[in-house]
Amino acid sequence: MPFKAFRIHQQEKGVSTGFEDLEVENLTDGDVVVRVAYSGINFKDALAATGAAKILRAPELNGGIDFSGVVESSESPNFSVGQKVLVCGCGLSETRDGGFSEIARVPGECVVSVPDSLDLREVMALGTAGFTAAIAMIRLEENGQDPSQGQMIVTGATGGVGSIVIDMLSAKGFEVVALTGKSDQHEYLRQLGASDFIDRHSVEMGSRPLEKGLWGGAVDNVGGETLGWLTRTVRPWGSIASIGNASGIKLETTVMPFILRGVSLLGINSIEMPSSLRNKAWKRLSEDLKPAHLDLIVPRTIDFADLPNAFDEYLTGSVVGRTVVRVGG
Repeated sequence: MPFKAFRIHQQEKGVSTGFEDLEVENLTDGDVVVRVAYSGINFKDALAATGAAKILRAPELNGGIDFSGVVESSESPNFSVGQKVLVCGCGLSETRDGGFSEIARVPGECVVSVPDSLDLREVMALGTAGFTAAIAMIRLEENGQDPSQGQMIVTGATGGVGSIVIDMLSAKGFEVVALTGKSDQHEYLRQLGASDFIDRHSVEMGSRPLEKGLWGGAVDNVGGETLGWLTRTVRPWGSIASIGNASGIKLETTVMPFILRGVSLLGINSIEMPSSLRNKAWKRLSEDLKPAHLDLIVPRTIDFADLPNAFDEYLTGSVVGRTVVRVGG
């Protein structure tokens, strides 16, 4: 039976996209076939679908870096027909067909059973952003980050990861400072748990190898000059979780923060990781790391047919929180 998918084709310049009818045989290999219920829109999805950055590493793929749904068929011993599952990362919409499709086929090692306390929509309300935030929290915890070290600053605060991690940090007793260029969103961030705000346009980055220590630690979603500034202003033994590169991939710093202050720079990769860590993160997301304000962070759900019209606002930075896509749910 044919099904509908939002497909991205690489062109000599940019991409072409649109809904197409496919068969399961047209999908990249995998031993678990899932009828997709929900997906979500991430910044990377917008880059891929508009050609603003080269995300696909194949001539053509279905978009969508995450999805949830119900198993239709399985050759994996770990999953059975009718089971509720989710997939985040694992090369979706980069090297294999993604979740903007009524049917998806993926390797069993990429699949996670939906925790009992979450439903199919909730796991995509969290999605890759929530999963990434959970990995960041786990790595910060493992590295000894503690509220007693001082304020945690979160950059890219109104984005999906930023919003969720503010909620998580606040719930764990951290005092959170939000770095944002959206002064009209302070009340939204305050509701999530931020106690103070800094206008990113007003920050004096400085240029010395070490600036005054301001922060107990940080979660950075933007990279570039801002990440360099964070390395120079985090206090001794603080940790920085590095997640995104919306402001650039170049990092200008010195060894001084690391050898004189013991600052740790923790890279957060939500695509490739051991299955044990993937399952641990989703278990935590269903328990103590589940955001208390998920409905506030995910203000809208759109229909699959409306997906092509939703990408541009991600590129302009006007989106606040997350958007869930109702594919078949």
